[in-house]
Amino acid sequence: MRSALRLAAWALVCVALAPTLAHAQASITGTVRDSSGAVLPGVTVEASSPALIEKVRSVVSDSGGVYRIVDLRPGVYSVTFSLPGFNAVQQQGIELTGNFAATVNAEMRVGAVQE
Repeated sequence: MRSALRLAAWALVCVALAPTLAHAQASITGTVRDSSGAVLPGVTVEASSPALIEKVRSVVSDSGGVYRIVDLRPGVYSVTFSLPGFNAVQQQGIELTGNFAATVNAEMRVGAVQE
């Protein structure tokens, strides 16, 4: 009787958690700096993946150079950092599974002077 009760309780817990597990969402977060180590606010950070319905998700780094892209589906991502006056940086092959939070920091170098 006890084992049947335990099994029923375990099944109830699994059923209650199933919607949460089905909607597990990953994220990519990090800090963007220049070659001197100073933080870079205003950097456009784009995460792209075939796993995304919209194919690309974009955010902008805050005043501390920090960005966070949330609610990402599991899959393999490419992250691109861009800011006028700096060379773009791309990091590929970032694999996200479940609720994993990947930390992807970037160092951007000053690009060619544009008129």
